Amino acid sequence: MLTVDFKLLPVKSGEKVLDVGCGTGRHSWYVCSLDHCSVYAMDIDLESLLKAKYVLYLMDCEKQSKGEWNVLMANGMRMPFRDATFDKIICSEMMEHIIDDEQGVRELYRVLKDGGEMAVSVPTWLTEKIYWGLSEKYHTNPGGHIRIYRQKQLVDLLERHNFKVYAIRHKHAFHSLYWLLRCLVGVRREKAIIPRLYHKFLVWETDNKTRRYRYFRWLESLFDPFFPKSLVVYVKKMPQRP
Repeated sequence: MLTVDFKLLPVKSGEKVLDVGCGTGRHSWYVCSLDHCSVYAMDIDLESLLKAKYVLYLMDCEKQSKGEWNVLMANGMRMPFRDATFDKIICSEMMEHIIDDEQGVRELYRVLKDGGEMAVSVPTWLTEKIYWGLSEKYHTNPGGHIRIYRQKQLVDLLERHNFKVYAIRHKHAFHSLYWLLRCLVGVRREKAIIPRLYHKFLVWETDNKTRRYRYFRWLESLFDPFFPKSLVVYVKKMPQRP
């Protein structure tokens, strides 16, 4: 399940791509299959990184990867890269976790090349307000969300640091319902029957590459403007103001 639309964040041959807060690596896997580029999958969670590395290694073994990949543990507040290292950056579902989002955006700006492009996604304001209201445990678990963004707040944050917004999208309406069910029955009750059955449907419709898959993708796109799980903002790095 990809949150970033790579038609809006096109990766070209030879480019360096940073997937910051990569989790288990879903975007890194896709980028590595696209073209002869270099992708850096970065997170602070070791277990997630090991899963990302395992899949990337399998892609190499099965000759599915076309580019080079690197997996590293690092903090997005102080990244171990030189200035202007990357052509593209993916920052998906990370900003809501970090204490100092101003510093986080400054680091993203620093390591992106002038004119480089970035996709930043966060949970939507409406879904987060509902989930936080229904379940305290939804956001108080270790590593949970510490803030809720309105669209304007995220756009203003990025524009203050000399990013120019060129597209905004809303994604994953089907997943909004899943987390609503989890909050209603108890976030930690992962084996509760209704959320578990719905999760099986999500896995099926994500993996099923048939005509039915395309139908469900189209159906979800109709609901995305009304109850999306994720807000995705696409930006370009502009030169520093004098």
